[in-house]
Amino acid sequence: MFHPTRRGLLKTSLLTPALLTMSARATVLTTGDYPFTLGVASGEPWPDGMVLWTRLAPRPLEPHGGMPPKRVAVRWDVAEDERFTRIARSGTAFADPAAAHSVHVEVSGLRPGRRYFYRFIAGGESSPGGRTRTAPARDADVAALRFCFGSCQKYESGHYAAWTHVVAADPDLIVFLGDYIYETPPTDDGVRRHVNPEPFDLAGYRLRYASYKLDPLLQAAHATAPWISTWDDHEVANDYAGGLDEKNGDPVAFLRRRAAAYQAYWEHLPLRAAAHPSGPSARLYHTLDWGGLAQFQIIDDRQYRGARACQPPGLLPAHQQYLVNVLDCPDRHDPARTMLGAAQEPWLLEQLGTTRARWNLLAQQTLMAPFAQIDDKHPERGLALHAADRWEGYPAARDRIFRRWAEAKTPNPIVLSGDIHAFAAADIRHPDRPADAPIAVEFVGGSITSLYHHAQFREEAQRNQGFRYAENEVRGFGKVELTRDSAAVQFRGLADALDPSSNVSTIAHFEVEAGRAGIV
Repeated sequence: MFHPTRRGLLKTSLLTPALLTMSARATVLTTGDYPFTLGVASGEPWPDGMVLWTRLAPRPLEPHGGMPPKRVAVRWDVAEDERFTRIARSGTAFADPAAAHSVHVEVSGLRPGRRYFYRFIAGGESSPGGRTRTAPARDADVAALRFCFGSCQKYESGHYAAWTHVVAADPDLIVFLGDYIYETPPTDDGVRRHVNPEPFDLAGYRLRYASYKLDPLLQAAHATAPWISTWDDHEVANDYAGGLDEKNGDPVAFLRRRAAAYQAYWEHLPLRAAAHPSGPSARLYHTLDWGGLAQFQIIDDRQYRGARACQPPGLLPAHQQYLVNVLDCPDRHDPARTMLGAAQEPWLLEQLGTTRARWNLLAQQTLMAPFAQIDDKHPERGLALHAADRWEGYPAARDRIFRRWAEAKTPNPIVLSGDIHAFAAADIRHPDRPADAPIAVEFVGGSITSLYHHAQFREEAQRNQGFRYAENEVRGFGKVELTRDSAAVQFRGLADALDPSSNVSTIAHFEVEAGRAGIV
């Protein structure tokens, strides 16, 4: 049985002569401190490889992780067996202080559709072993894919029992949909406390990531399967929109903060070099194919979105909190308003028209299906409010995607969502023909820990067309079994997210049949 959190200790005699001769260019770590305190991870699998990640941090809550300001040589191994007796690929990477001594190795030359094991070696110490896999060959006839998806893991709001059950599910892939950290200031009313003040600079974000990644249950989830990831708002600041924070403050200062946050995000996740930030910009949107069975379209609805709709006049530049829920107004429907930006939106529409995959999974941040809310101050208005921070605040941009699915006949589109700290399942209909059969479905996979106490959420879901399920008081994740003929989706709910040993159960189960949009 694979043990993802096992620490394997190796002495300096295991360092190869080739690695030792590199000391002229990089320091060989000999501090005696164990450097792999933040675990290992893999991600973004392709047919002959994947990204492998670790970060050297013998004292992760100290400045620079307790590392010297020098490059350090790190050996990596990929093997066909857990004991590393059949090495498939190996090499040397360099942990650079400019990237917090993180390591991102883009492995190639492996066999498609295979499980592998990996490790890192530095300073005579071996990292915990990780388990990963390559994607199937492009257009391969793949029978099945099992993946789990989740989001929103606020450290203070609960423990990470959900990740224990993700590991037990033995997924081929884990899809994370944002809010990996929360930038919020520490509070005393949670089950545990953020270790540092609200971060605004690179040192602060690095410390926040390190404190999250010290959690052994999260480390185990990273070590059990490759991840694909996108961010939402809390990796930077609550409800930010493009270059605006939620209080519409100084955009220059905010972009400086965003640059620090994006850099720390890249340093702590198994991302390709192509996602490396340049200042306050980074390209996360891309596709990932799983043979001919599935294509994931992973998008970023934060970095490029326009300003929020229907805001009171004079809000800018008064540094006021933006209006979260708005009454409808013409601005909300302006076709020029964008959620994805001038480059990403046409890229996505092109992908939806050219994909040959049997299933097409839009991996993105927040609730996409139309969802109006009750105006509790004026209940006679009914469903009159629209969340300015969700797709509900950008309906023209949303409808362009819906229409593209229909006109391009995109095979079996499914939306995977996070952000709202709730489970939800909905049929999506054509915006111009709402009485017709559904054209797609959406599943919102709850939250790992983050809370959403909103007494009217279930009632609002019942009153919005297409919603089949809604639950906002249970934490957990989504599990998907994908075959050629169907997508079976389970919502896995924790008994108590405050308990690190909590049991889990299936609180809802859905099926989608290939060739027939809509939840069965």
